[in-house]
Amino acid sequence: MKALFVLLLAQLCSASLVPEREKDPEYWRRQAQETLRNALRLQRLNQNVAKNLILFLGDGMGVSTVTAARILKGQLHGQGEESLLEMDKFPFVALAKTYNTNAQVPDSAGTATAYLCGVKANEGTLGVSAGVTRDRCNTTKGQEVTSILRWAKEAGKAVGIVTTTRVTHATPSAAYAHSANRDWYSDGEMPPDALEGGCKDIARQLVENIPDIEVILGGGRKYMYPRNVSDVEYPHEEKQRGTRLDGRNLVQAWREAKPRGKVAEYVWHRRGLLALNLTRVDFLLGESLHPRVPWHHLGALGGPLSCPGHAGSPQTWFYSLGHAGTPLNDPVTSLGMLVPQRDAQALHEAVELDRAIGLATRLTSTQDTLSVVTADHSHVFTFGGYTPRGNPIFGLAPMQSDVDRKPFTSILYGNGPGYKIVAGERENVSAVDFAHADYQAQSAVPLRQETHGGEDVAVFARGPMAHLLHGVHEQNYIPHAMAYAACIGSNRGHCNAAARPATPLLLPFLGLLLLLLC
Repeated sequence: MKALFVLLLAQLCSASLVPEREKDPEYWRRQAQETLRNALRLQRLNQNVAKNLILFLGDGMGVSTVTAARILKGQLHGQGEESLLEMDKFPFVALAKTYNTNAQVPDSAGTATAYLCGVKANEGTLGVSAGVTRDRCNTTKGQEVTSILRWAKEAGKAVGIVTTTRVTHATPSAAYAHSANRDWYSDGEMPPDALEGGCKDIARQLVENIPDIEVILGGGRKYMYPRNVSDVEYPHEEKQRGTRLDGRNLVQAWREAKPRGKVAEYVWHRRGLLALNLTRVDFLLGESLHPRVPWHHLGALGGPLSCPGHAGSPQTWFYSLGHAGTPLNDPVTSLGMLVPQRDAQALHEAVELDRAIGLATRLTSTQDTLSVVTADHSHVFTFGGYTPRGNPIFGLAPMQSDVDRKPFTSILYGNGPGYKIVAGERENVSAVDFAHADYQAQSAVPLRQETHGGEDVAVFARGPMAHLLHGVHEQNYIPHAMAYAACIGSNRGHCNAAARPATPLLLPFLGLLLLLLC
């Protein structure tokens, strides 16, 4: 009864939160009519050839995360539920089915193979077909599948990878690697039978498989150096030393693989990146140490290389690709990884990803740029509890549990490390700082690490051929639709001018940039 009273009181108080304009029915009618007019304009389909491709991918960014991030963005700017994310403004929306060939609830390697290579695969495997068994090196040969990054490169385009996780992480590495195990970052992580079987580690494949990737920015540099070589930034930290058993310096190998007369620059810190004259750089490799940086640790100069939270960093990514032999507004592929179980970090990072989407939107045109925003999978993240309008997204529900008589936060997880029992009962969240950036939201089932979710994820699209992303699709359909729009890959029979007289000629460069936000 007490919980019901609290709920009713919250509902009465929330009435004062309703903006005056929203009390007028005409406000909603005018809004709906404007939305209808915009929808009717979409009947004139944009069938231009996409000179640019932009794929923003939020790792773990399920629909509930998108909604909560929208509310957070609004609250950070004095608004709320009515605000819009940049991706919300994209006119075409679809759903993608994320299951792996052998998993109902997927992992990031199998999904990355789907949305980058156009082929569904087994969980834990990268850039290979479902004929490959995880950990079985001897099943890999002949089962390799290529990615949209390679398709673009084979068409003479400029490409790049930018990520705030390791460049060898499952999400970006499906763009260039073929591996029976997503965790084979260097040969130091590989079992003897895989090494004897001739399988290559992922870091080596980054340097060797597609040696002319124009831009590579991310983390995980220790996998590029021989075992026990001290880190350039943290020379006294043993855990940051190199991991390679073959004794190779892959940064040096990356430099040596570049054509004579081309300028290849390696940077390991944001200061070095910003000091570059990008008009004189043909190839750029930047690797920070930390695979992930919490949003509240992002600062001014001195931060890692590739965190969208740094002022100016998104522009640096675009200009890096733009000056590496391709026009500024050439395609960008962005990948965002959201920190599981720490809701404050995850949602702030989603907002930062959205800021990068806004930048790309301003720097490109819908006439020649196909932009797509999606996720590889979701997490078991939810928010509810009959919160009133304007309730802080990280706040408490306006009611207590009618079972244990304790408060609970609106944001909860289905499983994970947030499961806490204190004195034989569920932890009382009012006794902890549940708004802290490192707070782990409560979960229903105790696990050391929270799992992925298995539901479909949203796909937002704008630009040439964006209408091809509609309805419900298998996740592996995404790169095929994007390649069709850009006239790269195998399906190019529609690309002659006679078939599409209103389409401008395909311009000479396509940039493909992978950004992974963590």
